[in-house]
Amino acid sequence: VAYARRYAGLVERVRRVESDRLASSKLTEAVARYYFKLLAYKDEYEVGRLHTDPAFRERIAAMFEGEYKLNYYLAPPLVAKPNPETGRAGKKRYGAWVIPVFSLLAKFKFLRGTRLDIFGYNAERRTERALINEYEALIDELLGKLATDNHALAVQLASIPEDIRGFGHVKMQHLSKARAKQDELLAKLRGKGRAQVIPMPVRAA
Repeated sequence: VAYARRYAGLVERVRRVESDRLASSKLTEAVARYYFKLLAYKDEYEVGRLHTDPAFRERIAAMFEGEYKLNYYLAPPLVAKPNPETGRAGKKRYGAWVIPVFSLLAKFKFLRGTRLDIFGYNAERRTERALINEYEALIDELLGKLATDNHALAVQLASIPEDIRGFGHVKMQHLSKARAKQDELLAKLRGKGRAQVIPMPVRAA
């Protein structure tokens, strides 16, 4: 409930400021979409919930006939050994016996974000939590400066999380590029650069 209130509170604040100053909803829509994306990152507990969701199992069963096996290719953060050549955690194949483990993880989601969250200490999870705080600070800055002449730029900045995709090292690579793009746009917003405002493509929900 507290998490939902945090989300709704920021979106509502953006809606009020944007509608009062510009009679628009584009920034509000961007924040509603991409703040949600940051808050709803998929950690180990969420992966466990998704894989044990009855609807997911039903979809799998509908795709195949007769006998079939489920295998999962995973890189568990606490036990996966890094590849000596790439330094990245290597994935291993696990059989259907991990399904009870997924079920157990899903039940322990109440540990998320607490000191007992053993997964929350790895670098990727810390980064994901930091991104939420950074986004909130970014939106605060945008609202403080929001005007007609920087509205499109503000929408672009609020949409930066769209570029942060994937998991593990793939996500970190996208994050690096997204930060560079954000720095460029922020320089323009703050009057310290000449970043080009690129029209944002319309994406389906």
